[in-house]
Amino acid sequence: MKTIIITGGAGFIGSHVVRRFVNQYPDYKIINLDKLTYAGNLANLTDIEDKENYTFVKGDITDAAFLTNLFAEIKPDAVIHLAAESHVDRSISNPIEFVMTNVVGTVNLLNAARHQWKDNLKAHRFYHVSTDEVYGALGEEGMFTEETAYDPHSPYSASKASSDHFVRAYQDTYGMDCVISNCSNNYGSHHFPEKLIPLAINNIKNNKPVPVYGKGENVRDWLWVEDHARAIDTIFHKAVSGKTYNIGGHNEWKNIDLIRLLCNIMDKKLGRHEGTSEQLITYVTDRAGHDLRYAIDATVLKEELEWLPSLQFEEGLEKTVDWYLSNEEWLNNVTSGSYQQYYEKQYQS
Repeated sequence: MKTIIITGGAGFIGSHVVRRFVNQYPDYKIINLDKLTYAGNLANLTDIEDKENYTFVKGDITDAAFLTNLFAEIKPDAVIHLAAESHVDRSISNPIEFVMTNVVGTVNLLNAARHQWKDNLKAHRFYHVSTDEVYGALGEEGMFTEETAYDPHSPYSASKASSDHFVRAYQDTYGMDCVISNCSNNYGSHHFPEKLIPLAINNIKNNKPVPVYGKGENVRDWLWVEDHARAIDTIFHKAVSGKTYNIGGHNEWKNIDLIRLLCNIMDKKLGRHEGTSEQLITYVTDRAGHDLRYAIDATVLKEELEWLPSLQFEEGLEKTVDWYLSNEEWLNNVTSGSYQQYYEKQYQS
């Protein structure tokens, strides 16, 4: 049985990856390693928590000694690394936290893996999941490719760029089998409501202001999280060692157009008159260093590994709204903070 450590598996994207691997590969043993920060929520995985091939381990990747002991005990065959601080606003107010988790934590994982796999490094894979924000910003035209030079503009993207460089350095220096993917903005179920789409859904539902930075002209490419999990699955199993793949949803939207679409969907779902929710839109001071536009060219992933997104944005957004409206208890627990008691109830009782 192949043992895979998935870091950050209680988070938004990580929980979808863990669920997919647990369900798709019953012959794999999946170790979900998560610190359970504010964004980690084991209630995201209630549907698989009793599966025989799933184990949760609470731990901090900034603790090098802990990782060394864990790798020696578990003897993993591979690592899929998603654990990261990921909110740009938080990185602006507290950059060092992002350096510790995203840079030091990644290097600690690389060191633990290299030490454990030293007898046959090429037989083990280290897959590092990153972001398109490392590339900086685009003008009105053009797209990020795997050859785009790094130009990070926020402490968050700078920390992720650094971690990417360390992964490549360990591949080149020590001969590890490493792959990297850089993805666009994700959306879907189980998303912590500090991010744009779940925040807007929750605020609209509760008739609260929906904040939009600046004039809402910033453009993002949106990727359905389950498509991202499928892409990670594909890359993990099929990628050539040392390759980098960009993962995009082929869905570029201005923030204000996205919010208006979301308002329209919410009005229909909640039985409100058309245009009611748009009145909640509130323009706020723009974020410092706010990149104007991101756009991913995922041609390499399509041509080499035959991956394409399965949903158009409108369909995926409606599915997302339906999930949040059908899971009010989950949303209320997250916004109240009571979700953080789930670990104590399930794993320390």
